[in-house]
Amino acid sequence: MKPVKVGLLGLGTVGAGVVRIVEGNQEDLSSQVGSPIVIERIAVKNVDKPRDIEVDAALITTDPWEVIRDPEIDVIVEVMGGIAGTKEYILEALELGKHIVTANKDLMALHGSEILAKAQEKQCDVFYEASVAGGIPIIRTLIEGFSSDKIKKIMGIVNGTTNYILSKMSQEGASYHDVLKEAQGLGYAESDPTSDVEGLDAARKMAILGTLGFRTNVELNDVSVSGISGVSKEDIAFAKRLGYDMKLLGIAECEDEEFSISVQPTMIRTGHPLASVNGVFNAVYVYGQAVGETMFYGAGAGAMPTATSIVADLVAVIKNLKLGVNGLKQIVPYKQKKLKSDEDIFYKNFLLLHVDDKAGVLAKITQVFAEYEVSLDSVVQQANANNPDAEIIIVTHNASKASMNKVLRHLEELPVIHRVKSHYRVEG
Repeated sequence: MKPVKVGLLGLGTVGAGVVRIVEGNQEDLSSQVGSPIVIERIAVKNVDKPRDIEVDAALITTDPWEVIRDPEIDVIVEVMGGIAGTKEYILEALELGKHIVTANKDLMALHGSEILAKAQEKQCDVFYEASVAGGIPIIRTLIEGFSSDKIKKIMGIVNGTTNYILSKMSQEGASYHDVLKEAQGLGYAESDPTSDVEGLDAARKMAILGTLGFRTNVELNDVSVSGISGVSKEDIAFAKRLGYDMKLLGIAECEDEEFSISVQPTMIRTGHPLASVNGVFNAVYVYGQAVGETMFYGAGAGAMPTATSIVADLVAVIKNLKLGVNGLKQIVPYKQKKLKSDEDIFYKNFLLLHVDDKAGVLAKITQVFAEYEVSLDSVVQQANANNPDAEIIIVTHNASKASMNKVLRHLEELPVIHRVKSHYRVEG
């Protein structure tokens, strides 16, 4: 049987995981695809870098073009990351008729439409399951499992670093900065954690999920983003007191062909399935019009979970190759993009206000909400021994984002309000 030859761009922890799985599971993989799978060439930045896997030195090159332009190679597996150069490598590989498996969420979030259009033109596969939620097969599920349904909502914990930080803050009552330092020491957070903690990593993943779920071209700029760096242990304590857990949630909703997507710290009802997802784990909740509620849970990162998704994509590509159906399963966005306006985005809100501790303050505050037709679910006023101001906790009923923005601006102008300390979305 003629082997299928694979070119690998990158031999970091994930790339090494791919090599381990392909070589270690060769018998099982060959039985699935009907021929051996051979890693023919590997491009690396530094040949002399120490690695915990042994690879034949003859396979390694520092020139990615040698891998891409090798006529013997059928499939390119890209795990090197980056955007600018990587985009050119993938587009050139597609131009040469090679199929692509990638874990590059940044590339697919920013240039996925262009790459998929080129793949369709050249009748090539581009699979990218590992770009979102590591070992959870959420992309394949959205494409195939929900092919007969209409997705109404996708809500997910898609960044393990922020979920670890919020989980530890909740469980131990620790501060954000203390837990971030711990997460960096454990390798869960980068030395520059901005992409994770400010929600950018999650936003890229939600752009991909929104594109697949709603069959329209969701761009990164379409995602409203807020991170967790402003979340305090007091906020989490208030959430628990009210029966909520704090999570960084990506939320994508579609109604009447109009959609909204956001990433933001969210108070989610403790009984909701996503509330019990802790540590570095990821989970994606999908609501289909026909199937109702479903949830997918698992390891969102790590070398072997991610490599498992990559090799599963590789197997799918090779099966298509044997059947002669490459390029027929791409989901190229075909629906017109229709973003919801702020007037059409509704959700419940939590607010913590620091105010003058005197009579009449609460009446002035509730009057502001009434002026913009935002109804209140609960209002709690309390003294805090550590705060000379009075604290007022408000949870609204569903209100439009536009109305809440007006409320917040008005509240900040009220002389009796010293500070709008916290404002979060409430779900579940």
